Formats: sequence, C-alpha cells, structure tokens
Amino acid sequence: MQIIINGKEKNVSDQLTAEKLLQELGIAEQKLAIEVNQEIVQRSALSEYIIHPGDTVEIIHAIGGG
Repeated sequence: MQIIINGKEKNVSDQLTAEKLLQELGIAEQKLAIEVNQEIVQRSALSEYIIHPGDTVEIIHAIGGG
C-alpha cells in the first residue's frame, strides 16, 4: 500500500500496525515518536494501531544532548 512517511511517498506491506511499520523500516528499536495523520501514537498502542493506505506518517528520532 502507498503511504507518506516524513513527506515522501513509500510503498509498504498491506495491513501493517504502527509497530510492524517501524520493524519493516528497520527502526523499531530506536528511540522515536510516531505521528499518524497529525495524531501521536502512544508507544503502548503501536502494536494495535493500524496503518491505512494514504496515511501520512511522521517519524521523529530522539536525539540526546547536554
């Protein structure tokens, strides 16, 4: 299915949860935040949140500093 990730169109597997999407992108273990259609998806809900064709996904990576 076609979705938009960080402003770029991308083809991904059908019937993905947010968790499976992050796994497919190879970034599931990283510290990040994910927003779908301008709504933040809580980390505890990633395994249940379904991604649909045409969704707009923003993935923000946490960066440490000091």
